[in-house]
Amino acid sequence: MPSPTNLPDDIAALKAMIAERDAALAQKEVAVSDLREQLSTRTAEIEHLKLWIAKLQRMQFGRKSEKLDIQIAQLELRLEDLQADEGQSASAAQRQKRPFRKPQRKPLPPHLPRDEQVHLPVEQACPACGGNLKQLGEDVSEQLEYVPASFRVIRHVRPKLACSCCDCIVQAAAPSRPIERGLPGPGLLAHVLVAKFADHLPLYRQSVIYEREGVELSRGLLADWVGACSDLLNPLVEAIARHVRAAGKLHADDTPLPVLAPGLGKTKTARLWTYVRDDRPSGSQDPPAVWFAYTPDRKGAHSQQHLKDFSGVLQADGFAGFNALYESGRIQEAACWAHARRKFYELEQARPSPITGEALRRIGALYAIEEMIRGKPPQERRRVRQEQARPLLDALEGWLRETLPTLSRKSDTTAAILYALNRWPALTRYSDDGIIEIDNSAAERSLRGVALGRKNYLFAGADSGGERAAAMYSLIGTAKLNGIDPQAYLHHVLGRIADHPINRIDDLLPWNVAGELPSFAVPA
Repeated sequence: MPSPTNLPDDIAALKAMIAERDAALAQKEVAVSDLREQLSTRTAEIEHLKLWIAKLQRMQFGRKSEKLDIQIAQLELRLEDLQADEGQSASAAQRQKRPFRKPQRKPLPPHLPRDEQVHLPVEQACPACGGNLKQLGEDVSEQLEYVPASFRVIRHVRPKLACSCCDCIVQAAAPSRPIERGLPGPGLLAHVLVAKFADHLPLYRQSVIYEREGVELSRGLLADWVGACSDLLNPLVEAIARHVRAAGKLHADDTPLPVLAPGLGKTKTARLWTYVRDDRPSGSQDPPAVWFAYTPDRKGAHSQQHLKDFSGVLQADGFAGFNALYESGRIQEAACWAHARRKFYELEQARPSPITGEALRRIGALYAIEEMIRGKPPQERRRVRQEQARPLLDALEGWLRETLPTLSRKSDTTAAILYALNRWPALTRYSDDGIIEIDNSAAERSLRGVALGRKNYLFAGADSGGERAAAMYSLIGTAKLNGIDPQAYLHHVLGRIADHPINRIDDLLPWNVAGELPSFAVPA
C-alpha cells in the first residue's frame, strides 16, 4: 500500500485501492473471529477437563477412595487402642483402690432380657454376735453380656396311640416344614437370607462361620436353601408388586448389577430396577412398599413392561427409557430436584463460582419449604407450595434464563442450567400436586443396600441369581419400610407360607403381620 504522499491522483485508482484495503481488513476480521471462536472452544474444553480432573481427584482422594479407607481404618484402630489403654488403666486403678472418674453411661436398653443373679453373703449368721440376719436392702448393678448365636436341634416327637378295643392307631400329623423333608427350620432359613441380602455376607463366608460353630453346611447346600426359599416366597413378592403398581404415584430408579456371562468368564452389566410406593410424607396411611425387578440390560422396554398396569405420576430421573410411558398419556412425569441440584453441587465443589453458589442457595430455599410441610395432608402441602414455592420457582427460572446467555455454550455450568430448563415442567409439577415429592430420594434410598451388597458379591453368578436378589430385596426392603425386623418377618412367613392358602397370600404382607413382630429401627 503506497504512503499518503504517493497516492495517485486518479479517482478510479483510489477507489480500487480502498476496495482492496477493505477486502484485506474483512479477511483479517474473519481470521480474528475464527481465532476467537477457537480460543473460546479451547477455553471451554480446558475448563471441562479441569472439572473432570477435579471429579476424578475427589473419587481418588475423596471419601470413596481405598487409600482414604485404609487411613480411616488405621485411625479407627489407633482410637480403639487408645480406648483400650484407657480401659486397662481404669481397671488397674480400680484394683489398686485408686479413685477414678466414673464414666457417664447411658442406661442399657429396657427391651433386652434380664438374667438376674442373686449373690448371697457367705455368712448365714451375724459374724459379730451370731444373731439372725434380716434383709436391709440391696444394691443392683447391670452388666452387658453377649451370648453368641447358636444352633439347636428341634426334635419333633409324635407318639402313636393305639385303641385297646379296636386296634385303631392315632398320631398327630407331621408339622409343616418350609422345605419339604428339608433339614432347616424357618429361623435358620431367615438368618441365611438376611445375612446374604441385608447384611451382604456371601454364602461361602456364612459356611465358614457355621463351621466354627461345629456345624458343616456347604455353600452348595446353602445355595439350594436360598433357591427353595425364593420359589416359596415368590407369591408374596408378586403380591408386593401388585400393591406397588396400584399406587397413584411411584418413585423409580435403577442401578447396574454385574452378572457373570456364561461361557465367557467375563461379566455383563445387568440392571436392578426399584419401584417405591411411599406416600407417608403427604400424610397417607397406605402401607409403603418397594418392588425390585431384574433385567439383563437397560432397554426401555423393560420399564414399560414393569409399569404396563400403572397409571399416575412417575417420579424418576431423566432416563430416556421412561419417555414412551410419558407419551402414552396415562403416566405423568415428575422430575427430581436432587438430580438438578447435584450438577450445581459438583461444580461448586470442584470450582466455586457465584453462579453455582446462587443456584444452590435458591434450590435450598425450596427444600426448606418441604421440610416444613413434611407429613402434612396433600391439600395443605399444595397450598403452601403455591404460596411460597411457586414464586421461588418462577424467579429461579427467570434467573437461569437470564444467566444462560452470559456463559459459553460448551461450559459445564451451561450444561447444568440446560438440564434444569429442559425438564422444567416436570421439575415444577410437584408444586401443583401435594402428593408428589420434590425429589426421588425414596428410590435412591432403596438402592443403598444393593450398592453395599455389590461391593461384597462383586457380581451375580447368573440371571437367575439377579432375579432371586430382586425378590429378596423386595421382601427385606418392604419389611424395613414398615418398621419390621426383616429376619423376624421372614422367620414368621417361612414358618407358615408352605401351608398358607394362595388366595389369602395378602395376609402375610408385612403390614398385615406387623403387630405380631418386633419393630425395626431404620438406620439413618
